[in-house]
Amino acid sequence: MILYLGNILSKRGGSVGFIETITPRLSSRYKIKAVSSVKSRPLRLLHMLITVIRYQRSCEVVLVDTFSTQAFWFAYAVGKLCRFLKVPFIPIVRGGDFVKRLEASKAKCDFLFTHSYLNIVPSRFLEFHFNQHSYKVKYVPNFIELEKYPFRLRDQVQAKILWVRAFHRIYNPVLAVEVLNQLNIPKAALCMVGGDTDGTREHVEKRIAELELTDRVALPGRLLKDKWIKLADQYDIFLNTTTIDNMPVSVIEAMALGLPVVSTDVGGLPYLIENGITGVLVPSNNPDEMTKGVQELLTNPEYARQLSLNARQMVEQFDWDKVKLKWFEVLDGIVKIRN
Repeated sequence: MILYLGNILSKRGGSVGFIETITPRLSSRYKIKAVSSVKSRPLRLLHMLITVIRYQRSCEVVLVDTFSTQAFWFAYAVGKLCRFLKVPFIPIVRGGDFVKRLEASKAKCDFLFTHSYLNIVPSRFLEFHFNQHSYKVKYVPNFIELEKYPFRLRDQVQAKILWVRAFHRIYNPVLAVEVLNQLNIPKAALCMVGGDTDGTREHVEKRIAELELTDRVALPGRLLKDKWIKLADQYDIFLNTTTIDNMPVSVIEAMALGLPVVSTDVGGLPYLIENGITGVLVPSNNPDEMTKGVQELLTNPEYARQLSLNARQMVEQFDWDKVKLKWFEVLDGIVKIRN
């Protein structure tokens, strides 16, 4: 049995976590127990630790989602307990700001990532940094089910812009509003899909009102994946405005749909997007450069067309049918050893 520890909070108003996405897919091959759906953070951690103790003799390995935020300490506590109980554990590293965590908590990271059986990272960016620290690392990228993303080649691009992310200050959503304003195209429109997590949406709404763009910005809130995929067909350009990132699934999804992506160049994004080939990269928090990136797509249809086509071809490597083989390689290996 494989024990997987992470945040299962979508039914409690949270976003759908990676653990909720991958567990059903792995369950067809392995017996998996996934926890925890407890809403309270302290009680959720307690639930995870108790579950490790309870299943210490029957589980082959503990998988634990490992974040760069305060939730890092969940994984650290789990790692300490697993080490004490002699249960193999594998941190599944998430989060765009993990490089800072590696430096800020070096001793704790050294313990967690050197005593683990293996460390799984979703990007070449984090793979590079884990190798720099001499941690055992395996690159297993984020995945999508490609068949669920109908491709439409964008060869006649209009100023119809889509933004999909949680409203949080680190994702800098107000930058998308500034770009719409700077385009100065009367028929330009922006749709911003995502729930509010820290009050940032109020700031965005205020800026929209100040710039008198209310009738050109749609704010539908958080949408189920199939809903925003359908919505995406009405738009021609995807903006990723984040100040911190790793390997965002929303960008992979946009590329799969054929939306040319204009993104900031932070974190792992240069490892995902080849500037001028599969997307457009611009400096972080720079409305002038991001606007220029959008204008290039609007004035050069062949350029937009080529980005759309190249990006779709590139993200085919992230289809579940290919990524699952990497998971099987890792998990088959440890299950065989433990048995």
